[in-house]
Amino acid sequence: MSFDGFGAVDIILAINVFFILTVVIFERRNPTATMTWVLAMVFIPVVGFVLYLFIGQDLRKKRLFYLKEEEEHRIYELLHAQDESLHNKQLQFHNPQIADYSDLIHLHLNSDRSLLTQDNIVQIFNDGEQLFGHLLSRLKQARRFIYVQTYILRDDQLGRKFRQVICDKAREGVEVNLLYDGMGCRNLSRKYFKPLREAGVNWAVFFKPFLPYINLRINYRNHRKICVIDGEEAYVGGFNIGDEYLGLVKKFGYWRDTHLWIKGGAVDSLQLRFLLDWRYASGRDYVFDKDWFQDGPGQGDTGVQIVTSGPDSKWSSIKHGYLRLFTKAQKNIYIQTPYFVPDEAILEALKIASLSGVDVRLMIPSVKDHPFVHWASLSYAGELLDAGARVFYYQGGFLHSKVVVIDGFASTVGTANMDIRSFRLNFEVNAFMYDPLIGQSLEDAFYQDLNQCIELTQEKYLSRTRLVRIKEAFSRLLSPLL
Repeated sequence: MSFDGFGAVDIILAINVFFILTVVIFERRNPTATMTWVLAMVFIPVVGFVLYLFIGQDLRKKRLFYLKEEEEHRIYELLHAQDESLHNKQLQFHNPQIADYSDLIHLHLNSDRSLLTQDNIVQIFNDGEQLFGHLLSRLKQARRFIYVQTYILRDDQLGRKFRQVICDKAREGVEVNLLYDGMGCRNLSRKYFKPLREAGVNWAVFFKPFLPYINLRINYRNHRKICVIDGEEAYVGGFNIGDEYLGLVKKFGYWRDTHLWIKGGAVDSLQLRFLLDWRYASGRDYVFDKDWFQDGPGQGDTGVQIVTSGPDSKWSSIKHGYLRLFTKAQKNIYIQTPYFVPDEAILEALKIASLSGVDVRLMIPSVKDHPFVHWASLSYAGELLDAGARVFYYQGGFLHSKVVVIDGFASTVGTANMDIRSFRLNFEVNAFMYDPLIGQSLEDAFYQDLNQCIELTQEKYLSRTRLVRIKEAFSRLLSPLL
């Protein structure tokens, strides 16, 4: 059958070309990702466009979060003062070694308006049982407010225990605000919220589903995990809220992750981040506390900058922080990440560091929770091996930790994976820390994890089967979309 001399196939092809021209090429996006989408639409017409609607829409650089004029003025004053002190080399560091990282501190000040605070106490949690025991205990002590932001929240044993605690606090008069992601919690049933409503808990959804259980925005997810209690203490890191994070799900086994508890000036930055995300998702105004960021005697001495990034940001601040850390390393770079799908800049920086004699070690999980990502990670790991780096497969369960530590001093822990999705497509938050005790603790944990790893040597990598090579090549081609 034809239409004015054109067959059905011709019409479909014409529509497909129109999709390619108007939807992909004319968007300002990364050329590699553009070419990948062009290939997808060419080889699977129409279906490729449907996939693009689900995971390819470019919402980057749109302003989603805002500060009011008085808030901007207050924060600008603090940023300007610290920037001037750094520029004039007048900023007093609690630890003189932090001065070696003035350029990194300056980078975060300029790109993400991230203040350096040096009065922090930081505790590291690598185990779910220990973390949630501590977290639930501290939540029960809340007096004024609880702000919780998570990517995943399950209606399971841990999720219901968490719900009970925040409901109890809400009934006591504590303000409780819960923010969760619409994709990460797409399977969370409505019945979960009935006790929350009855107790007076407030909640909001980031990019809520178009229809129940159907969310067209697979990209641009809010991957941040933040909990702030009374403005005095906060948590940030890789753990979501669910039984798998306690190692109770057979598919994953033991869940190895890293989370931080912070008390000190950095709590203000985490609270501000929650404020911005809450305003956007809830549509409700929120009062900026004039007492935030007040200078005062702290109990700790760990230097911390809270750095965020997302598709709305002008700069890829967390990625740039990673790059600066890699270029400054003189002795070693230790990385733990569940997904290693770096862009060219990150990969080149790591290869250059290794070729320069820096001890570069990468630890990734042996559990394949996302097969395409696993095979793409293997392909990139092969390039690191060529440059002399060492790669380890963690076999003690599922490694979900997002940690970078260099030279036993500077480190970062947070929500951002070492992949393109975290760099460009998701909203993330990391704590960059300058402290020898924290750096040593993270190094010690890395070495302890090595006892449950097998090393991927170059000999093993070169002996992989033809089928594995094909999987690698195909997954590598898709890496801008993973």
